Amino acid sequence: MARPAAPDFFASLGARWPVIQAPMAGFGDSALAIAAIRGGGVGSLAGAMFTPDRLLIEAATVRAAAAGPLNLNFFCHTPPDDPDDTAWRAALTPFYAAEGIAADGPAPPARRPFDAEAARVVEEVRPEIVSFHFGLPARDLFARVRATGARVIGNATTVTEARWLADAGCDAIIAQGFEAGGHAGYFLGDHRPVGTFALVPQVADAVNVPVIAAGGIADARGAAAAIALGAAGVQAGTAFLMTGDSNASAVHRAALATAQSHDSVFTNVFSGRFARGLRNRLVEALGPASAAAAPFPFAAGAVAPLRAKAEADGRGDYSSLWAGQGAPLAHARHAADLTEMLGAAALAAQRNHT
Repeated sequence: MARPAAPDFFASLGARWPVIQAPMAGFGDSALAIAAIRGGGVGSLAGAMFTPDRLLIEAATVRAAAAGPLNLNFFCHTPPDDPDDTAWRAALTPFYAAEGIAADGPAPPARRPFDAEAARVVEEVRPEIVSFHFGLPARDLFARVRATGARVIGNATTVTEARWLADAGCDAIIAQGFEAGGHAGYFLGDHRPVGTFALVPQVADAVNVPVIAAGGIADARGAAAAIALGAAGVQAGTAFLMTGDSNASAVHRAALATAQSHDSVFTNVFSGRFARGLRNRLVEALGPASAAAAPFPFAAGAVAPLRAKAEADGRGDYSSLWAGQGAPLAHARHAADLTEMLGAAALAAQRNHT
């Protein structure tokens, strides 16, 4: 199928480069989004880990400090009504004992699904982009987003999901390969991982909207390759974690600095849903996949006290050290510089393929 000219989608948003800073719920706030926008790309805020009021504050901070396109990202999962984490807490009991702590502890921030309050935030902020993970919201909520004039981007992990999102009215689609760090955005059936550079050209051939490549892209070579395969732009996450503008902890940064591609695995032991991160004590002992893990997103609650204890001691034994397979390509730098590096490579590749 014929697709819109690649540069037009990002240029129409006011971006200098075809680059999106991945939202990375819990690991970035207005500081990271501001840096990405100042670097000429699209800055993102992850609504799943913010209360509506906090998200409004973060968005206002971005608007006051940077002139450029802002993406508000939301999860579209359906939490279980009455989750049972009995088996999961039992599996974690030996670790509580080893750490000398009680099983109960402060609950981590909830991963909120998109709802009416989130739609209200979109209506007040009026971002240039609203992106969704794990499918799309209900039709009435989707219509409210559409009415703001925002471009809507969906996340696909298969060609089938990409077609579904395009048919539902998305303006662009992120083709998320299995190399990508963090939560895989599958929503039609079970997790069926496909590599980025196999997925991107197939999605580009299957839909008539711009495709944005995500997964394993951390340097100029990856950005250029994605464009050569039909992407209109790229989204990077792990590479932004290594910048001084992210909220990645010292423990997380240290792990990323020495990570090899084979250290990055899909696991459900941190949230109850498959996400890619670095191996640590919990992954090695109970995972990568555990049948005992509580359903998403409730597995995180039982792990929270273990994580807090270990991180206070400078250890990442129970931390969700999200990282894609491109982690060894990521280096400490400013997020604006990373945006410009990826963007320049992508734009050069676009010019070479027109």
